[in-house]
Amino acid sequence: MPARTDAVPRVRLAIAAAHVVLRESYRAAGHSVESVGRPEEILPHVDWDATLAIRRRLDSHGCAIAEAMDTAQRFAIGWPVAERLVRETGRLGLENGFVAGAGADGIATDAPRAALVDTVVRQAAVISEAGGVPILLPLPQLSLARADERAYLDVYGAIVRQVEAPVFVHFLGEAFHPDLRGYFPGESFRRVLEIDPSKVRGAKISLLDAALEVEIRRECRTREQVVLTGDDWHFASLVEGFGPPDGETRIGQWHVALGDFSHALLGILDAISEPFSRAIAALAAGDGARYRDIALPCEALGAHLFEEPTRHYKSGLAFLAWLSGRRENFLLVNREDRARDAAHFRRAADLAIACGAVADVPLARERLAKLAAEITR
Repeated sequence: MPARTDAVPRVRLAIAAAHVVLRESYRAAGHSVESVGRPEEILPHVDWDATLAIRRRLDSHGCAIAEAMDTAQRFAIGWPVAERLVRETGRLGLENGFVAGAGADGIATDAPRAALVDTVVRQAAVISEAGGVPILLPLPQLSLARADERAYLDVYGAIVRQVEAPVFVHFLGEAFHPDLRGYFPGESFRRVLEIDPSKVRGAKISLLDAALEVEIRRECRTREQVVLTGDDWHFASLVEGFGPPDGETRIGQWHVALGDFSHALLGILDAISEPFSRAIAALAAGDGARYRDIALPCEALGAHLFEEPTRHYKSGLAFLAWLSGRRENFLLVNREDRARDAAHFRRAADLAIACGAVADVPLARERLAKLAAEITR
């Protein structure tokens, strides 16, 4: 089934960053947050059927997919797993389409910067060929090398010149990845967005700074670019924004509304796609009160799952997928599932049930009781 091309503008894009399911065999791999596995060691343990079923489910709720991003533990799985994710997702023919992360996996910090550029461009080409829209992932090599503003502009300028439109630029904060401290120094992020707005159609911002995001999206609006919020703490108000749409634009297959609001590219959508799709429908109907009634409890779940240390939010997403019967364990790459405690998971379950993110509540209660019994053994 080909991806849908929208005839009328979507009031908001809702793009769900999806996680990866691992087989039970991964328990014996011996990997941990302290002793990480190599991508080629992880690949045989991916449960592709369950992983792709998550993507089909999200698509059925009206969400596009954000593939091979941080939610999929991109900085751990590397390009070998990410490339297969991109190609497999492309073959699904999702109605709502997909974006995917193009990065520089495997390139050393001291490698020539041309190697960073070439790797990102090659990965972007794979994504475009598979039918997706590339998102230019942050390059930890730059922040680890303490590159200056000029270096960022040189690297991103070279990438933008060589990739095909459309692309987005991702600004991921250090709360999600400690190696990104000091990323996009000075005015480099804003200047990168200005390089070629006909190609760079917007930004994905994951800084957990709502005020800064509003500033940037207003600047982007003047160039008909959009901001995809990655702020899982404040997304309800950022997506609602201020006032109705005041324009529209085309980005790949999507016909999207423009205005003083953010569109959504969120890890929390992996868990809340069903209720959030209802919230977006209410927003499209002009019913802001109904939107807030649905979205604010979803945001409460997001704030909990993404509490500090924020980078371990994936454990909660995998747990909720298991709680809802969408996977048979909640194992994560490098056993990041063990990064949160039992109290965190119990609270996650309560908030997920409260916001309507759990369809089969009796099953969830049964699995929660089983987990509690195992913990107390």
